Amino acid sequence: MSILTVSGLAVRRGDFVILDNISWRVASGEHWAILGENGSGKTSLLGALTGYLTPTAGEVELLSQHYGKSDWRELRKKVGLVSSAIRQMIPEDEPALETIVSGRYAMIDFWGKMTAADRRRGMGILRQIECEALAGRPWTFLSQGERQRVLIGRALMARPALLILDEPCAGLDPAAREHFLQFLEKLGRGKSPPTLVLVTHHVEEIMPVFSHVLVLKKGRVLAGGARQSVLNSKTLSRAFDAKVSLTRRKNRYSIHIKGKSRRVM
Repeated sequence: MSILTVSGLAVRRGDFVILDNISWRVASGEHWAILGENGSGKTSLLGALTGYLTPTAGEVELLSQHYGKSDWRELRKKVGLVSSAIRQMIPEDEPALETIVSGRYAMIDFWGKMTAADRRRGMGILRQIECEALAGRPWTFLSQGERQRVLIGRALMARPALLILDEPCAGLDPAAREHFLQFLEKLGRGKSPPTLVLVTHHVEEIMPVFSHVLVLKKGRVLAGGARQSVLNSKTLSRAFDAKVSLTRRKNRYSIHIKGKSRRVM
């Protein structure tokens, strides 16, 4: 079963090409990492997938429905998004449980009445993301790692088919990053998880649960497929315009560039 199919996607603004003929298919049971340097087109691809960026050409199909032919507002509800843009909009005094529940209504700054069913499901999600003790804690008093988990919980509240994580480790210290990555691993291997798509430019963040990798460069697909076949020194050297040596240890990766290393902390 296909979760997501992108066919010939292009985004142009005037003479500037942002995305150029992107084709990509995500099947049920797969979890993907999208890798590329800054400016490679990762953010623009996310914008197209979530209906916030109108493509110049091509098609995006989610669960056999097409953007532009189906109600994109309803389709977008099937895609959970965790990004810095959402993180910055959460009210500082909003308790974690309300932030979680707001995801059901696609609402920032929850103002509706929380039903008993909302509360039960919200507390269940807080347990799932290992943050039950934070239910009443305001956003301003959550750590960066806790905020990322709560945003994932907010996305899960709407039962998305696809969960996109846009550089979720940005701003985390090494210990918090590792704890968060272990959490993602557990989430992706849980019962009936959403399809995960992790956007990053750090190979250290590609956990074993991510079965496939899409590598972008200058708005095009440089490589895409099973992680073992795509993630190699040659591909990364081309992606980052540098001589890269990729090493793998216990299903975790690190890269060495020009004699210097960047390792998992």
